[in-house]
Amino acid sequence: MPGQKSILIIEDDANARQVVRLATEAQNIELIEATTGDDGLEKALNKNPDLILLDINMPGMSGLDVCRKLRADGSLVPIIMLTAKSDTIDKVVGLEVGADDYVTKPFEVRELMARIGAHLRRGDAEAASAAAPTSTRREFAGLVIDTSRHQVWRDGDEVILTVTEFNVLDLLTSKPGHVFSRSDLLREVWGYEVDIETRTVDAHVYRLRKKIEEDSDRPRYVHSVPGIGYRFAAD
Repeated sequence: MPGQKSILIIEDDANARQVVRLATEAQNIELIEATTGDDGLEKALNKNPDLILLDINMPGMSGLDVCRKLRADGSLVPIIMLTAKSDTIDKVVGLEVGADDYVTKPFEVRELMARIGAHLRRGDAEAASAAAPTSTRREFAGLVIDTSRHQVWRDGDEVILTVTEFNVLDLLTSKPGHVFSRSDLLREVWGYEVDIETRTVDAHVYRLRKKIEEDSDRPRYVHSVPGIGYRFAAD
């Protein structure tokens, strides 16, 4: 069906897949299913889904390994990790290896679909922007950002960022010195229209600092504002 979105769910829990199947059918979204990491990786590379729901703990290849391999292959598809409530470390690691966000199981269907919808809308907006790019080059001391090409250089060397990492940096550098709250970032970067409890903002900023800062523990560019969020320092 022209224009129909597709989602790949890589999940060995049949009940979880059924819940997602019913929810996506109601939204006219094609659901592609895989029950192992190996099968899911193959379908992710061959079916070109618009979004992936990825369980972390599966027999054989784990969800973390699937995510690592997809990002290493250059895939930019949005990935939402499905995690158990107790898997705090796995959530953080999942975001560090390239996932865009996570949802804790058992999940609330409305919240899951809201997150899916936000990522799909973001993908449409980015595709439209790429089709009609406007060249914008932002230059700071030691850091250059080309917003039309989604490229970043630090001290002359190109820095490879994920789509989400770049979008966080793009927003922060759009208003140097301005303090963006975590809610601002979730709304503008992730497209979430309501406050959602998640550590994804902090994890992405942590990973962004690792890539653009000379010393991520003493950042030059991206500064924390305790209790609020983050700001980009142009000086």
